Amino acid sequence: MDHINLRHLHYFWMIARNGSIVRAADVLKLSPQTLSGQLATLEANLGNALFLRRNRSLQLTNFGQTVFSYAEEIFQSVQALDDLLQQPPETRPLNLSVGIAASIHKLIAYHLTAPALALPRPVHLRCQTGETSELLKRLGRRELDILLTDRQPDFKDAGQFRATQLASSSISLFAAPALSSRLMPGFPASLDREPFLTTSLNAPYINELMNWFAAQRIRINVVAEVDDSALIKVFGREGVGYFAAPTVIREEVCRQYEVTCIGAIEQVRETLYAVTRARASSNPGVAALLHTRPDLDDSIEKTEQ
Repeated sequence: MDHINLRHLHYFWMIARNGSIVRAADVLKLSPQTLSGQLATLEANLGNALFLRRNRSLQLTNFGQTVFSYAEEIFQSVQALDDLLQQPPETRPLNLSVGIAASIHKLIAYHLTAPALALPRPVHLRCQTGETSELLKRLGRRELDILLTDRQPDFKDAGQFRATQLASSSISLFAAPALSSRLMPGFPASLDREPFLTTSLNAPYINELMNWFAAQRIRINVVAEVDDSALIKVFGREGVGYFAAPTVIREEVCRQYEVTCIGAIEQVRETLYAVTRARASSNPGVAALLHTRPDLDDSIEKTEQ
């Protein structure tokens, strides 16, 4: 500890995260000259350069990368402690930031977040959608409290995140009435070479579905790849092709998009997870989402009534 000044280490961490001394100085409300001097002091104390300075830009050295990885762990732990100490009183709203993978159907996402809204204290819920990979980064930066997704983090992130299975549903296929009336007789062989709408979000269930098609000797005719779970159903409603969606929302999909269920595929399932940081969260909203798992069949049935 004789060589490490935590304030100087924090300044270095902020410079590395922001990419420049000027931007870090702006965040820290310090002058760039002061911050540059503190960085030089830290480098002198550690006996190694932390950055390579090239044309006004900074690039971490190998030693700097190592120091940064430790600093990242230290200050994320400090932030976690600060979050705990700053928990609002019971009379104030509870802030809960939820990331939702774009490939998850929005009705399912609502029912998965509903337990937090049922807490006895007021909840200020903020939902953000996007690609799982980007949302995981935001979760790691503590910009999100929890992530709802259809895939588990990669093994390389296993030490940083924890995944909890929340729900699972088989997959059904849907189409506009004219197309479905042609495809329902002889299902699933009737799907051979028929126009198919697929998500472009690399959803895990799509890979399972493709393997199921191959096992059934069904040749796929992909006519469109769509990266939005609602838009793909609009294309289906207009008769562009048939599409897949979780069986648990079958009635809602048929009602809202005026399509017909061609058939269910029990061998193909969509599994949904809640991903949190490995260190347990003290946010009651996160606990509600993890431990109060709604019966999606029952919840959606009540919504439709």
